[in-house]
This record gives sequence, structure tokens and C-alpha cells, in this order.
Amino acid sequence: MVSPLTKALDIDKKAIVNIVNSFIDSCVIPFVLGTTGESPSLSFKQKNELVRATVAAVNGREIVVAGIIGNSLPESIDEGNRYADYGVDAVVATVPNYYPSDSSQMKKYLTKVAGSVRCPVILYNTPATNHRSIPVGVIDELSFHPNIAGVKDSERSGERLDRSLNLWKGREDFIFLVGWAAMSVYGLLNGAAGIVPSTGNFVPQLYRRLIDAVKENKLQEANELQEKTDRISSWYQAGRDLSRSIPALKQIMALKNLCHEYVMPPMYEMDNEEKNSFVSKIKNQLQKLDV
Repeated sequence: MVSPLTKALDIDKKAIVNIVNSFIDSCVIPFVLGTTGESPSLSFKQKNELVRATVAAVNGREIVVAGIIGNSLPESIDEGNRYADYGVDAVVATVPNYYPSDSSQMKKYLTKVAGSVRCPVILYNTPATNHRSIPVGVIDELSFHPNIAGVKDSERSGERLDRSLNLWKGREDFIFLVGWAAMSVYGLLNGAAGIVPSTGNFVPQLYRRLIDAVKENKLQEANELQEKTDRISSWYQAGRDLSRSIPALKQIMALKNLCHEYVMPPMYEMDNEEKNSFVSKIKNQLQKLDV
């Protein structure tokens, strides 16, 4: 889930209600303070307000998951416990990214987080932003920790994906979540418990239909939905790194009246010339695909 902001860069609580309701209508779980949620750029106050407002908007209708992404172990533990007190059902933890860390250090760090936070912990492997790849072997060892419930893996490696699915597809105590949206159908067909696509912020219903199609073994429909959601994702991702694609994503969400386009520095909104061209193009695409 994106972190909706006002022009003054305050948390936009009205927009949170809009987004959460669109998620709930499609039976989608809010994951706040992740990569798409600009977690590293938000202040202590903003994060607290975002989590509290999201839990309030959900109001027990679904579970809520929140990221604890940072370089300080005490702060990450403190965040996790505060969010648990606010009503979050699980937290998502990365390893620190400033100093180098080897497999042993990663394992010790995540073991300490899992043993100190008062709610289940989901591991998060996202080397594109974290600049660390948690080895599959380390995750497998951690998967038996009583407070580690699963992993979201966004690393784009087919070999790694297959190995992960083979290791954990039969586990009831440890879930594997596909963070590589283009592999959603493949992952679900081969044992993944769920998917975490950023494009679900504005077309959650398409991903819900994709999941249901896989469950019902309607493979043609599932593959068609994979192609459709990949095409939609390319609207704001193709040719853009994250610092450009997240503002473009929020611009699309603004067109759909879900939130404003404002982002936290070091990201910035599109300039007027780029915005006018992009908005015109996206309006046309939205009409064509009726989404």
C-alpha cells in the first residue's frame, strides 16, 4: 500500500480510508510501510499516524501488516512492538543495509527481531532497495523460528523462486509470498501462499480475480489476468526506477480519486510537462481497459 500524503506532506487519513475500502472490497490485505509505502523516507510521527489510521480504517475486517525497515535494531524492535500495540497483526522485517553483513550476521539480526517483537514476523528480501540478498538457506533456517511466519521475496531470480517454492510449498507454519508481480500466477500454481503486487494499489480486483482463477484451476483466465496486470504495471514502471515509478503510481491513483500524487523527498512529483503527457496517456489507457 502507498503512503498517501497531503500537499503539506502530512498523512492523508481520508485517502487511507479510500484505499483500505478498495482493498477490503477485493479481499486484499493492507501491507503498509513497505517499499511502495516509502517507509525509509517517513518520519517517526508519520509512520505512527499511518499505522494507526490504517488499523482504524480496516476496523477488524481484515488483517494488517506493517514494515519495520531500518538500520537500528532497537528502533526496529520498538517500532514492531508499537505497531503490535496499535493492532497490527504481523510485521515485515528486512536486514540493515548500511554496513555489510554476511549470512551469520543476517541470521543473528533477524533472530533477535523475531524474538523481541510481540507479533508474528515476516521476513522481507528486497535486494533492489535493501542492497542485500538474504540467502535462501538462511531463510530456511529462520523458517523454524516460532515467531517467524513467512517471507516476502522480491528478488528477480527464477532459480531462487523455484528453490524457495520447493522448500516451503508444503509448510503450514511458514508462508511464501511472491514479491515479483510478473511471476504471480507461476508462484501461486507452484505453492506460494500469496502475492504482493504494487499495482494492486489501484486494481486490487484484478489480482483478486487472478488468485481466484488459480484456485479454481482456470488457467487460461489466470494467464490472461497475468498479462493484463503486467501491461497495466508497465504504464508507470517501464523505463522508470523506483524514484520515478512510485510518483507515477501515485499520479494514477490520483486519477482514480484514491489519493493525491504527493511523495516524500528524495522523491518528487512529476513536473507539469511530464505530468500532462502522462495523465493524458493514462486516462486513455484506463478507458480502454475499463479499470
